[in-house]
Amino acid sequence: MIARLAGAALALVAAIAVPASAPAHATGPDPAVAQQLGEAYAATARYGYTPFAAEDGYRARVCLARAQGGMGFHYFNESRFGSLDPKRPAALLYEDAGHDQRRLIGVEWVVPVTGKNMKRPRLFGQDFQGPMPGHYPGMPTHYDLHVWLYKKNPSGLFAQWNPRVTCPTSATPGMSSMSGMKNKNDMSNMSNMSNMDHMKGMKGMSGH
Repeated sequence: MIARLAGAALALVAAIAVPASAPAHATGPDPAVAQQLGEAYAATARYGYTPFAAEDGYRARVCLARAQGGMGFHYFNESRFGSLDPKRPAALLYEDAGHDQRRLIGVEWVVPVTGKNMKRPRLFGQDFQGPMPGHYPGMPTHYDLHVWLYKKNPSGLFAQWNPRVTCPTSATPGMSSMSGMKNKNDMSNMSNMSNMDHMKGMKGMSGH
């Protein structure tokens, strides 16, 4: 199952990694980066079902958006702050899917600042953005890196803001409870399933 998910992720990367403005001659992704992205997808696709995220220690905190786009609802696992493991992101990103549901759209790595001479973290061949203040009380100043594995970002796979993402006007910082599907046997709303359907028939990687 994991191998199939990783293979599907590689096809997904080829489909979503290129910004709309990318030149026609853009080359394919670095094989090592593609492998890491496949690992990230295989490890996080299950979180399309939000109760699984709660079981693994992710807690809803804040929905972030601004004029150039949004990041969506952030579900943080503070025990994973500092992780540079593709399989262990510190945050999951969701958007409102209606009917009290949320759809997984991306993942994020968070590395707290440990000193003024700290080297900027790097993952997937990308430098982290920051440093920046925490997004909720108690969250440390940090560097972070977003990866839009589950929703295409016209600005790029690793862009900070996604112009296709918004936050509901009712969203407020400091959310403490996970919201999502009520019935763990009802998997019909899992966002990763819709992504798997989208990827059927895609043949390998054709661009980046």
